[in-house]
Amino acid sequence: MTPQTSPTSQTSPSSPTSSSPQSAAGPRGRVARAVTTRPRLLLLLILLLTAGAVVVGGGVAERMSSGGSQIPGSESSYAAAELERRWPASQPNLLLLVSPRDGTRDVDDPAVTSAARDLASQLADEKAVLGVVSYWQTEDTALRARDGGEALITARIKGDEDAVDDALEALEPRYRGAHGAVDVRLGGPAAVRHASQEVIADDLVRAEVIALPVTLVLLVVVFGSAVAAALPLLVGIVSVLGTNAVLRVITEFTEVSVYAQNLTTALGLGLAIDYALFLVRRHREELAAGRDPREAVAVTLRTAGRTVLYSALTVAVCLASMLVFEQYFLRSLAYAGIAVVLISAAASLVALPAALVLLGHRVNALRLPVGRRGGNPGAGWARLARLVMRRAPLFAVGTVAVLLALGLPFKDVRFGTADDRQLPSSTEARVVQEELRNEFPGSPGSALAVLVEGKPAAEALAEYSGEVSRLAHVVQVAGPAGRFVDGKRVDDAPPAVGYVSVLHSAESASPQSVSLVKKIRSVPASFETSVTGPAAVLADTQHGTAERLPWALAVIAVTTLILVFLLTGSVLLPLLTVVVNGLSLTAMFGAVVWVFQDGHLSGALGFTPTGDIETALPVLMFCVAFGLSMDYGVFLVSRIKEEYEIGGDHRDAVVLGIRRTGGLITAAALILAVVMVAIGTSRVTNIKMLGLGVGLAVLMDAMVVRALLVPAVLRLTGRATWWAPAPLRRLQRRVGLEEEARTTYPDIPTRTERPVSGRT
Repeated sequence: MTPQTSPTSQTSPSSPTSSSPQSAAGPRGRVARAVTTRPRLLLLLILLLTAGAVVVGGGVAERMSSGGSQIPGSESSYAAAELERRWPASQPNLLLLVSPRDGTRDVDDPAVTSAARDLASQLADEKAVLGVVSYWQTEDTALRARDGGEALITARIKGDEDAVDDALEALEPRYRGAHGAVDVRLGGPAAVRHASQEVIADDLVRAEVIALPVTLVLLVVVFGSAVAAALPLLVGIVSVLGTNAVLRVITEFTEVSVYAQNLTTALGLGLAIDYALFLVRRHREELAAGRDPREAVAVTLRTAGRTVLYSALTVAVCLASMLVFEQYFLRSLAYAGIAVVLISAAASLVALPAALVLLGHRVNALRLPVGRRGGNPGAGWARLARLVMRRAPLFAVGTVAVLLALGLPFKDVRFGTADDRQLPSSTEARVVQEELRNEFPGSPGSALAVLVEGKPAAEALAEYSGEVSRLAHVVQVAGPAGRFVDGKRVDDAPPAVGYVSVLHSAESASPQSVSLVKKIRSVPASFETSVTGPAAVLADTQHGTAERLPWALAVIAVTTLILVFLLTGSVLLPLLTVVVNGLSLTAMFGAVVWVFQDGHLSGALGFTPTGDIETALPVLMFCVAFGLSMDYGVFLVSRIKEEYEIGGDHRDAVVLGIRRTGGLITAAALILAVVMVAIGTSRVTNIKMLGLGVGLAVLMDAMVVRALLVPAVLRLTGRATWWAPAPLRRLQRRVGLEEEARTTYPDIPTRTERPVSGRT
């Protein structure tokens, strides 16, 4: 059988009906006309906008926050807000770890006591500080190390996160170090957060220094031309700078997580380079087919430009699904992700084509003795595709089995929250927290607070406090009814307050502490109680995330189905795309648990395993990795559809589609993986997990799923892959952006010259 050849495939490359910039109607035609007629004006405008973005986005890192895990409206959030409003000193966020300078005295030595009291008095006089409490004031054994070698001064820096950070920067040089007979080190939530922001900012600079030159080298290898290689990198830099400016504007209206800038760098470089790589490769194909540069740009925009547009919309929707969640940590990452995707697409579809018009055939200039010369024949990819399709059931079942096996460790995932162990072991804030965990009976920084409302009787409050003090891991309970240990009053009641402090020995981000919160909330009381504190925030975050997760997944699934249908006109292909993309993430989630939760390779990668994974991080990784998988999926199915419309033979279309995009997708994935691994060199564990995990997912998707699973599945589904009911087909033709069919290229024989499948 000879595959049919459509009239489109016989069109001359120079035919004005198929390639003239003026021939296309609609948005892409208008963009093509603007780019091809006024390229210098467009580039000048983009240069001015980029310069403005540098000015606007220059201070964005200083305005970002490292919190955002609380669920607004939850019990812990309500109680924290009430305590902050009525008793702002109830939850200390600054801890001063005080130790004798000579190492031979204990904290009860007269000289140490005098120096420590002077220090506490000085701290209490600070305008930004409230509620200074010290061991030397209260003689509370919870504030004294078991061996007597260290003791604590606790305080609350007032204000929001930005105000706390500003105050801490001013306090650190005055209080850290030697003070008479004592040495002081700073810890507590405020110090941990501030240290995290500083480390992340430093690591981001290092990641950019690593990623940019390595990316340029890879692009030179891919294109074999220094000029062509520089274009995607320049588009990526424009994208990152533009998104930083957008984030700076967003910080004026809402809080933005410090993680957003890492995501911006990774996606900005990765996606912009992906899109530019795809467009430049297509443009060079059109030049090789005999078109002049303006015609080549116009056709590139109407073909590859359509694919980039659909890809950007799909990735943006995947990231926008994080808006379903209530915590600003995820919502701010959605803002960053949407901005960087849209800016990357805009830069690729406007700035890059304008540059290509001006360069003309010089896009192939400065050829180097590396990489490919000419086009990308992709003969190896074609052979692989034929092999996979001949053994389609074996490859389909085998690949799915391997992916599911790699994902098995995720069934044992345990969710927690980030703490000081995210930081490098030498960081002072972490050292202090380690001392509190190991040497103190309980840490005030991780204490739980129970807001008491309803004016309970003294007897009822005493009974409640006694019951709470009997719970496992509780060290002591202190409140209006006095101080209780193991159900017994050990101290008289202080002046009446409206909250009960629960000091416990469990780690703040552990299943034990979450279980303790649930038990406290279940203790009967004749008055209203609301529990807050790090463990309570974690418990509410887990509940809120689980409650909203199905909605986020539904948003991703439904919009992906719609967009892939509009791209392909197929009913089956969108379903296959969602399932295949989900399978591509199994290795990432399995590795996250095996490495970062269970601690395998922790020595080689330089982090401290905590036995759990931060609750919100897998959600972020899923949205980012699924979107990037869709990016490559759109590239592949778009080209297969184009080949199918030309020749009408399903198997030939799959082989040629993989032949034309296999090397491109692999190169794009390798470059994006380099960027993600550079981000993964961060000394903060969660950033390391995000970078390395998504980098692994990208490589698995491009080199395993697209190369093996997709052609095997498409061989099994056959021509049914492209079926759709007539009404839906008509809808797709009206709503979808139809792509111009490809002409023949000199490096690929036409179907009339050689059937790809080997059949006659």
